[in-house]
This record gives sequence, structure tokens and C-alpha cells, in this order.
Amino acid sequence: MAAEKKVGQTNILSIDIGGTSIKTVLLDEDGNMLSEYMKSKTPAGATPKDIVSGIQDLIKPIPKTYNRVSIGFPGYVKNGMVKTAPNLAKNKWADVDLAQRVADALNQPVRLVNDADQQGLGVVEGKGFEIVFTVGTGFGTALLFDGELLPHLELAHFPINKDEDYDDYIGNKAFEDIGSERWNKRLKKIIEIYKTVFNYDALYIGGGNSKQIDFKLDSNITLVTNRDGIKGGAKLWKLADKYNIFTVHPKV
Repeated sequence: MAAEKKVGQTNILSIDIGGTSIKTVLLDEDGNMLSEYMKSKTPAGATPKDIVSGIQDLIKPIPKTYNRVSIGFPGYVKNGMVKTAPNLAKNKWADVDLAQRVADALNQPVRLVNDADQQGLGVVEGKGFEIVFTVGTGFGTALLFDGELLPHLELAHFPINKDEDYDDYIGNKAFEDIGSERWNKRLKKIIEIYKTVFNYDALYIGGGNSKQIDFKLDSNITLVTNRDGIKGGAKLWKLADKYNIFTVHPKV
């Protein structure tokens, strides 16, 4: 149940863009939800214009008590610019100033990061080396140490065999092609690789297909939801000075 809305203009509009859906909620500075968690379908082959329009339509019911916007995006992001978007429109996202476009559309400053990074800020305990997976349309990852976000690595695009990267191997298209049993075997394999390579203290698995997991997880592996992860939008502003995350202001 959403908390009672605060009066004032100090809240944060948190947005999570995915290959399947766009999600949003209003947060206070501590990450408490002040509105209903809402989502809408991401158009197939979504262009930058589609995403900005989709955000504008989705947030209409949300009270305008926010003065900052956080966005998690499914691709590589640098200084408010989208560099890659493998699960959205092809050849339409290289060097797109998405943060600026949303800042101008909503007339609020924007911080834009990878979607798994935002989710990581929302779900980790802040103890030791923690990793977040998102298994949805593609495969997202975030790395954090003692609660601090480490530089983003597009680990989804490491090859796992001679024909596929992690995105191909465990993304939703693979799930639909090979079915639940084989997909779960693949996820087990990836977890074993990460245990060996990273020796993490905790692993969190989210994304739409996390509900398809049918095997027993280690005691240091936790399933999380998009509702949990979107709360990272508040921490993106509360702690972002540590991470030197770029803020994009609306053009006057």
C-alpha cells in the first residue's frame, strides 16, 4: 500500500524502462513509495520518441510533487547519453540524449543509468561484494561493493559460446525458443560461472523471468522484484555525488 503523499516538491519520480514494459512510481527521498506502482507496455522496436511519449502518458496520474527524475535504461549509458539499446529499436539508439529529452519533456533534472544499476541500488544490503542479475528481455548486471555502485560493465555481451553472448543465451527469446527446463539449466550454468569468476558475497536475481526459476538457490542468492528495484531511483540522488553520476537539466 502506498504511503500517504507528502506535501511539497521534494520527491523523486523513478522510472524503469524495460524491453517489455515501462514502470514508474513516486518516491520520497528515502525510497518510500508515495504513489501506486504503474506500468505500461513498451512498444515493439521502441524508438527514442516512443519511449519519451510512453513516459509522458504513463506518469499522468502521478501528482507533481517531484523535483527530480531517475531513469533506469536497458543498455549502456554514459553522461546521460544512451550508447546501446540491444532490446529496443535497432540502429536508433546510438548516442541518443535521452536524459535531455526527458528533462525537457518533464521540465525536471534527470539522472539516467543502466536499469540493473538502478535496481542494484534499490535491493542490495550494502555489505561486501554484491551482484545483481536481471533476467528479462535481456540479461542485465550490476556490481556493488559495500553498497557503492561500481563502474557499469556490459557483461551481457561477453560471449558464452562461439555463437552467443549472455543476452542471447539467457534472454527472453531464448526462454521462448528452448523452454523452461533448458533455460533453467542455462541459468544454473551462469550462476556457477559468476560464483567462480567473482566469488560474490550476495547475488540478487530480478527481472520478469526470475519467476520462472525452478531450482533451489544458494543461501546467498535472493530473488527480487522490479518493485524493489525501482526504489533505487531515490538512492541515485541521495548518493549519486559519490558516483559522479551526470545530472541533465532542462534547457531554458
